Amino acid sequence: MNDRKDGRFKDRNSEPKPDVISGRNPVSEAIRSGRPIDKIMVARGEKSGAVVGILAKARDRQIPIKEVDKTKLDFLSGNSTHQGIIAFAAVKDYSTVDEIFEYAESRGESPFIVVLDEVEDPHNLGAIIRTAECAGVHGVIVPKRRSASLSYTVGKVSAGAVEYMRVARVTNIANLVDELKERGVWVYGADMNGTDYAKCDFSGACAIVIGNEGKGISRLVREKCDVIVSLPMKGKINSLNASVAAGILMYSAMKNR
Repeated sequence: MNDRKDGRFKDRNSEPKPDVISGRNPVSEAIRSGRPIDKIMVARGEKSGAVVGILAKARDRQIPIKEVDKTKLDFLSGNSTHQGIIAFAAVKDYSTVDEIFEYAESRGESPFIVVLDEVEDPHNLGAIIRTAECAGVHGVIVPKRRSASLSYTVGKVSAGAVEYMRVARVTNIANLVDELKERGVWVYGADMNGTDYAKCDFSGACAIVIGNEGKGISRLVREKCDVIVSLPMKGKINSLNASVAAGILMYSAMKNR
């Protein structure tokens, strides 16, 4: 939709998103200042010295980098002068897996964790964080790639819960599941053809894995879970929205704790 202002039409899509940092100097300064950054996108084939230097600093901070067409940068930056590079700022710093465990210990509680295996919709991530905070979850863990990140949209949808929820990023979710099991956490994967969630005992240290909106949890992650839990379906479709399924399971687990 266009808004008429001062006798001209203004395209809302021509404005950069609130969490987009455009241009070499702004991106460089954001990295240098230590501002939390989710990822950087750079124009495919961009080889200028300034951009190479920025990307080197980004790699030092382990910030994901993706090459894209210039037209995508034009769109994401609202056709502003991006000079071949943009960054996506996070609304807060990410935590670590250790910090999630430490927080649970400080409360004298067994770890209660939600793991998201490539949940890509920021609205789902924001809704899950909001419910997790209300249900007493100690932390949410997401992969560094192929996942929604702590963007402005996620912060807004979470209704402020992102400020209180510890969100960690890991390189590999399958390896994370192994780590959680080694640390005494029972891992419950939400998928079809599993045990009815109402028959599961989520007491003790537990992690609930929610999969991608379309594909569900990956095969390897599914195989590594201790238990596969399912939600009964009475209607004509066989799946729930990721954030709705996560909410049902989190509150079911909360009753057992």
